[in-house]
Amino acid sequence: MIVAGIGFSSGATAAEIVALVRRAETLAEHAAEILAAPDFKSDAACLREAAQILGLPVQLVDRATLGAVQKNCPTQSQAAAREVGLASVAEACALAGAGAESHLLVARLTQGNVTCALAGDLP
Repeated sequence: MIVAGIGFSSGATAAEIVALVRRAETLAEHAAEILAAPDFKSDAACLREAAQILGLPVQLVDRATLGAVQKNCPTQSQAAAREVGLASVAEACALAGAGAESHLLVARLTQGNVTCALAGDLP
């Protein structure tokens, strides 16, 4: 299973999310099957709209699960740590969503108000 993990600020648009997920898919040469986001962003209209455009189900990941996978995230953001208490959001969402045997296929990408990473259980 391949999961696109995303993080985004309040100014993000669905178009930004879609563009960055597509860029990550191109780099990985694999399509995402799930869009994973932190549960504290569950009410964001841009998340629901992006998932609809991408044709992907949304998996919301709770803060405790995101915290548990931080040690597996190579990219750490001090800004994210200050704002949400987690140094990695996109990579953590991707890894948590893809499962214990997964690894990053594409490390965190940033564009505008959005971050995205792809993880999967591919060999």
